[in-house]
Amino acid sequence: MALIKSISGIRGTIGGVPGEGLSPLDIVKFTAAYATLISRNIKEGQPRLIVVGRDARISGPMVESLVCGTLTAMGFDVVNIGLASTPTTELAVTGEKAAGGIILTASHNPAQWNALKLLNASGEFLNDAEGKEVLRIADSDEIVFAPVTALGHVYKNETYDRRHIESVIALDLVDADAIAKADFTVVVDAVNSVGGIIIPELLRALGVKNIIELNCEATGRFAHTPEPIPQNLTQISALMADGKADVGFVVDPDVDRLAIVMENGEMFVEEYTLVSIADYVLSHTPGSTVSNLSSSRALRDVTEAHGCTYSAAAVGEVNVTTKMKETGAVIGGEGNGGVIYPASHYGRDALVGVALFLTLLAKSGKTVSELRAGYPAYEIAKNKIELTPEIDVDAILEAVKSRFAGERITDIDGVKIDFADSWVHLRKSNTEPIIRIYSEAHTMAEADALAESIKEVIASLI
Repeated sequence: MALIKSISGIRGTIGGVPGEGLSPLDIVKFTAAYATLISRNIKEGQPRLIVVGRDARISGPMVESLVCGTLTAMGFDVVNIGLASTPTTELAVTGEKAAGGIILTASHNPAQWNALKLLNASGEFLNDAEGKEVLRIADSDEIVFAPVTALGHVYKNETYDRRHIESVIALDLVDADAIAKADFTVVVDAVNSVGGIIIPELLRALGVKNIIELNCEATGRFAHTPEPIPQNLTQISALMADGKADVGFVVDPDVDRLAIVMENGEMFVEEYTLVSIADYVLSHTPGSTVSNLSSSRALRDVTEAHGCTYSAAAVGEVNVTTKMKETGAVIGGEGNGGVIYPASHYGRDALVGVALFLTLLAKSGKTVSELRAGYPAYEIAKNKIELTPEIDVDAILEAVKSRFAGERITDIDGVKIDFADSWVHLRKSNTEPIIRIYSEAHTMAEADALAESIKEVIASLI
């Protein structure tokens, strides 16, 4: 069993002993702690209202009942939007002028996992201080439930899929007419979650007539490991290998990550979802861009090719959105296929990604593989080095910084070393004595070699 408590929410495997998995007692405790925080932050005249949405996991109805019941017991009304993507729920928070929102999804984790993702009144994830305060309240005796005369009520509202789609189509850079005229054949793999409901519906609204649906029944029984990375996408790759479709889209269970499959069945690569969409956005609305430190340098290259400025943020969606607001970025996100487009909202949104990418594809007159060939070629390797518990990981990272003091160093999140044609990013794990090593170069062999050389440096320091 596993229970991971972080500033962005509470994630765990369903069942088991309280405190060791995401048990009903844990769900109630952390929901009540979140409601306590929201109560303290609520503005005068703001309704005591919280939005709840969930993905299609088997445990979803059980978790939903506990969360909604706890919120009403804390004196909040609940707008339950039912099966809904993460970005849909984020938009529903602002649409309802709610005080916050909870998304019931463990994102790309397997079916035995679920989670509470916690939102503020702007429909964005809690910041570091707020997240830590929820964890502190959960372990305190400060939770007070409402008396019977002040219990909240649950209201159903299942209009937000439609409203989300309408908001995407209304974006200035989305051209539904061009998409319809292109007459694309599109394959969708939604791994048996809410993407199977909303992505085909979006495509039809964009004028796509030829849609091949894979794993689009929202049963929560995932047909494959749900993280949209190449080794999990053999089914859609094989289907597209014969060239019968123009593009394939794969989303994770809560639809905030977008992976693209080329017309030949090969992966476009998640890192290039953001790169390609940023290229399109910058060609029409020049401005700055942001991604996290572990994302591809290709975004920086494309941004600078447009005469614009790129900035890096610490890993984590809330850190990326904070940096985007600081710099006034017109597009940003993360290299895992997470596109954040402020013209829509400050959250990763695969619907926005699909619509902007199809517009780019339609207007380019190119195939997906031809588009991919036009971007800088990089490969990212992901490695780790295991340490013994008594080793001071922070001291090791400081020593690495000193060893490479002549290079460009960024230390807002671990240690990132930028070389002329490559980079390496070292981050310590918060749960085990390891250092994660992300490295990028023009080829995978070079990226792996860079990681190995850094491992040797760390070994020599130990």
